[in-house]
Amino acid sequence: MQKALMYFALGTVVSFLISYFFLSTENIGLDLYYAVAFGAAWGLAYYLDTPNFSLPKKLGLSFAAMAVFVLIGSLIFTVQLAVPSILKFSTVFVAYYLIASFRGSKSLRR
Repeated sequence: MQKALMYFALGTVVSFLISYFFLSTENIGLDLYYAVAFGAAWGLAYYLDTPNFSLPKKLGLSFAAMAVFVLIGSLIFTVQLAVPSILKFSTVFVAYYLIASFRGSKSLRR
């Protein structure tokens, strides 16, 4: 769990800094929201990367997390601004498991 939180924090900070310094959008709150979605994807993917979770459970939890991000994003911003957060989330989530699939253990934890 501690490593998953570390992945979350590191992913959030790196994503926010890249967005803030290189993309320079006008809305820092939106940048932070997208960064949290990015970090949460890394943290959740790492947390679920264990044989204790079946594939349907991993997919269900990832879809639930995306729904939460859309709900929170639509309450704070608009639905149009909330949708990119799930695109970032799903891209990172799929990338994590794609990279893991190339390893013999099919996991990035080992």
